[in-house]
This record gives sequence, C-alpha cells and structure tokens, in this order.
Amino acid sequence: MMHIIAGATFLFIGWRFGDWKNWKKYYPTILFFIIGDLLYNVLTYNNPTWSYNKDRLFPNHTLINIWIMITIYPATALTYLSHFPKEKVKQLPYILLWTIIYIFGELLGLHVFGLINHFNGWNMWWSALFDIILFTMLPIHHKRPLVAWGLSIIVIIFFLTVFNVNISGLK
Repeated sequence: MMHIIAGATFLFIGWRFGDWKNWKKYYPTILFFIIGDLLYNVLTYNNPTWSYNKDRLFPNHTLINIWIMITIYPATALTYLSHFPKEKVKQLPYILLWTIIYIFGELLGLHVFGLINHFNGWNMWWSALFDIILFTMLPIHHKRPLVAWGLSIIVIIFFLTVFNVNISGLK
C-alpha cells in the first residue's frame, strides 16, 4: 500500500508543481530516467544492489518498479526540470535539495516501512552518490542528450566495476 501512496504523492506533487502544459519538452528525459532504471534491473538481475519488497498490491520487485517508473519518475522529471535554476550558483543547492528528498524517501522505505533492501555492499552513502549523479544528469540530458548518454555509460561502467557485477551471466 505504501508504494501506491508514494506514487500518488509524487503524482500530486508533479500535477501541482510540474510543467504539465509542456510535458512533451520533458518526455525524452523522462524516458532517459526510465531507461536508466530498466538498464539497472537488467544488468544487475543476478546480482542486485537493492530491491523493493512485495506488499499486498504488488507481488514482486518488478511490478513495484514499473509502478515507480510510471508515477514517481515522470512526476520527478516534470517538477525537477521545470524549476531547475538557470543561475549556476543556485544549481548545486537545488541538486542537493532533491538528493535529500530522495534520500529521505529511501530512508523511510528502508527503515520505517520495510519497502526496500540493500545488498552486496550497497548502502545509503552509495544511494546519496547515485542521487547526486542522477539529479546532475537529468538537466544535462534535457539540454544535451548525447552528452548525458556518454556520461551515463561511464557511470554504468563505474558502478558495475565497483560492485563487481558479473554481466557475463546474463541471458
């Protein structure tokens, strides 16, 4: 049930504060966000660093993740990007604010509601680093998609290497 509440909360925030009138402008970056998560799920299928716990409504990680992809990610991108500061001096605090929001949500999911588990050395410090990268990458993708894809390949290789993910075992 908490997954539904989280998704609905983000949808409300996205509806209230996101730039829905111009959703087409953000659509490629929303897809970039979703594809990144899909890629994580494929590459780490046999060696996950974290996963969602089932509940009464969602019987497995995959269905929960799809729910998050269609609710939280679009709402996040529409809200985050539509308010991203143009002034360089304000960008880092904005990135850190959203990182804190995501970390707070993960801490609630991990320690309060039992919605998520960490594995294979992943912890909240890695989540914080990943969220900083994520919230840095979204505006880059929005303005310069090919640069973001190139940087993402480097980030993927970094995380696969650090967490010793064996991709040769994939189907």
